[in-house]
Parts: sequence; structure tokens; C-alpha cells
Amino acid sequence: MATVTVEVNGRPYAVGCADGQEERVRILAKQFDNQVRQVAQDVGHVGDLRLFLMSALILADELHEARLNGGGAPAPAGDAAPTRDGVAEALNAVAARIEKIAQSI
Repeated sequence: MATVTVEVNGRPYAVGCADGQEERVRILAKQFDNQVRQVAQDVGHVGDLRLFLMSALILADELHEARLNGGGAPAPAGDAAPTRDGVAEALNAVAARIEKIAQSI
């Protein structure tokens, strides 16, 4: 098992992963860091735990919406792949909801 040190919101975290998956963990951590920083910019610093939770919920919502709209999960055999427009629409809808949530906070 490998260990990778990633940075989220300016703090280092050691993360265990399977050998050979180090770069993927770094990429995923960078994406999460970007989300955390966006939430922090939108709502201010409310503590790492709360920022992480809010970011995780936003990302989970995006994944849920993408799956509902045909993206994010492998299509069953014989089904057409989701279109880019369908995924883009889902992400735009999620972005609009996130903006509403950020404004209410």
C-alpha cells in the first residue's frame, strides 16, 4: 500500500492508496481542494470540517444528478452513452442549486 500526501485547503493530509494509484489520488484530491476552496470563497471560513462536509455534499449532489440524467455510471449493455448536452444540462442545474444554497448561507 502506498501513501500520498495531498493538500486540501492549505493543509497536508496523508492518504493511503493501492500501489500505482498515487497520481489518481493526487488528481482527485486537487479536484476536491478546488471544490473546498470554492465553498470557502462563497461562504467564508466556517472550519475545515464544515467546508469538507459542504463540499462533499455538493459533489455527491452532482454525482446523483449526473446518474439520474444518464451520466456518471456505466450504461447497461445496448444502451446509448449519455450525450454531452445531457451531462452539461445536469451540471448547470446543479450549479444553479449550489448558487442558491450559497446565497442562503
